[in-house]
Amino acid sequence: MLRCFRTVADHGSLAEAAQALGRTPSAVSMMLRQFEDHVGAPLFESARKSRMTPLGEMVLTEARRELEHFDRTVAAIEGLARAELGHVRLAVTPSVAQAILPGILKEFLEKHPGVRIDMRDADSATVQRELTSERADIGMATLRHMPGFDRHLIFSDRFGVVCPVNHPLAQNWSELSWADLEGINFIANGLCYGIHDDDFAPILESSQLMVPNTASILSLVRSGVGITILPELAVLPEFLDLKFLPLSDCSARREVWMVTPTGHMLPPAAQALANAIRRAPISINHG
Repeated sequence: MLRCFRTVADHGSLAEAAQALGRTPSAVSMMLRQFEDHVGAPLFESARKSRMTPLGEMVLTEARRELEHFDRTVAAIEGLARAELGHVRLAVTPSVAQAILPGILKEFLEKHPGVRIDMRDADSATVQRELTSERADIGMATLRHMPGFDRHLIFSDRFGVVCPVNHPLAQNWSELSWADLEGINFIANGLCYGIHDDDFAPILESSQLMVPNTASILSLVRSGVGITILPELAVLPEFLDLKFLPLSDCSARREVWMVTPTGHMLPPAAQALANAIRRAPISINHG
């Protein structure tokens, strides 16, 4: 009724309003009469509908305001349903944030300019807490199966020793073994506990420094505080002052999973981003 009234007021005649609405003049006249009966007073001064009463002018102002709000609301709802609008909360490990997501997010945001993404990078334990406390829609980290969540393997990469490029280990690493790490200051991190190797265990146990944040670990390595073991993806190609030395005598690999709530609990925008991550080609070979 509001839309019919506004259209008649804008066009100044039943015939033109009926054409704009795709209805017959008699149908528009009947709806307008029902609206005036509902209001309890005439809104036009004559049957020609070319001039409104003072009440009609006031009702038109309110009608335009409400119809604009209604149209915006409907557009927002449709945008949310089509993943054109929305808010996605990501919790990921630093290496994923640095090496995997930039290209994926660039393409996704170009296709979904109305979607806002909040991304937090943290260690895997924190990513898990963000998911279970419902502070994240999508998590990407080294995570075990979690009840109530689905897992999708994104990639795996090998572990290696990380040290400065001029470190003695980097000179002839291919001929060295775990035993050659003994006596060297070792910086432990949470991922080290995923390496189940009897020869590595004493090295981990002797560590005096445990640091969960990858950026902090790399800064300490650069400063000569010690060496560490990290997945290959944590050492980007542009880190020219650091060396990644693959573990030739260890088959352990880091697995990164995308974790999302089970079933259809994801908002459309988050579901669209999860689908984009699944489809994305991921290369981790630095050469």
